[in-house]
Amino acid sequence: MTNPKKNLFSAAMHHRLAWPIVTLVLLLAVNTAFNPSFLHLEWREGHLYGSLVDILNRAAPLVLVSLGMTLVIATRGIDISVGAVVAIAAALAAWMIGGSVSSDTSRFPMPLAILAAIGIALVCGLWNGLLVAKVGMQPIIATLILMVAGRGIAQLIADGQIITIYYKPFFFLGSGYLLGLPFSLFIVAAVFALLYLAITRTALGLFIQAVGINPTAARVAGVQARRLIVGAYAFCGACAGVAGLLISSNVKSADGNNAGQLIELDAILAVTLGGTALTGGRFSLVGSVIGALIIQTLTYAIYSLGVPPEINLVVKAGVVFVVMLLQSPEFRSQVRALVQRPVHEGAKV
Repeated sequence: MTNPKKNLFSAAMHHRLAWPIVTLVLLLAVNTAFNPSFLHLEWREGHLYGSLVDILNRAAPLVLVSLGMTLVIATRGIDISVGAVVAIAAALAAWMIGGSVSSDTSRFPMPLAILAAIGIALVCGLWNGLLVAKVGMQPIIATLILMVAGRGIAQLIADGQIITIYYKPFFFLGSGYLLGLPFSLFIVAAVFALLYLAITRTALGLFIQAVGINPTAARVAGVQARRLIVGAYAFCGACAGVAGLLISSNVKSADGNNAGQLIELDAILAVTLGGTALTGGRFSLVGSVIGALIIQTLTYAIYSLGVPPEINLVVKAGVVFVVMLLQSPEFRSQVRALVQRPVHEGAKV
């Protein structure tokens, strides 16, 4: 007689989000074990304080970039220029706000600066998409061009300097609070909700899957594959632009050389940790969010445990490597075969 609870557990563990969720829970448990106050939340000065709130706030830019990267990877692409796009958007916004010591004036109105930063990021995404879909370049080569040139563009905008921002209203984007929670979380929630509705309530999700699985067959079936690919890269660029605004607002400056550095690698890791296939087609927005939270929680754990800075990247890579192995059906089947082999051999004896 079969055990319903066992069958339910087995089905749950075979879900593609099972291992990412287990990993996130384990990381939270490790943080709690070494820091008893990790889960403590405190209401102070009109909003929540605590390690969990800090992790969510710090993860917001990575979640945004990961959502954009999810669509790109789902269409069999990759975008390694998002870090440079973050730097371009941050530099343009900071330049338009101005580096004046006055905290109540800006060179241009802040809404215009925000729209300009997102606009230039959108143009960067369109550039990548056109190179991939229209010109026919390999995605990694097309985005490598902007990855290299983008840092130079950001440096030119900032005139080779780190622009310090003093305009207080701009700080609200990355470090302000609304209803007791970081305002950045509301931005992420809005982007996620709009994208999720577009994926689940329209045919967009099906079209993206079709293009990712077989772009030629999708075109034959009437799907505008090239337009869809361009749109995915444009959306990814826009998400990177919003992330650049959050980062520059949070640190109150824009550094064309270092802003968003390596965020493209973290975003790719977050997307793959969340179960999106690098071969295209299969993707999960919720999984990408969980993957970004895993990376940020892991980063928090590394620093809170006092891991030396020179080896923290090695620890981070090791954890990601283990999680990716556990997510691999082939690896799990090989381990299962190795475990079951001695049992069968013992039974024969």
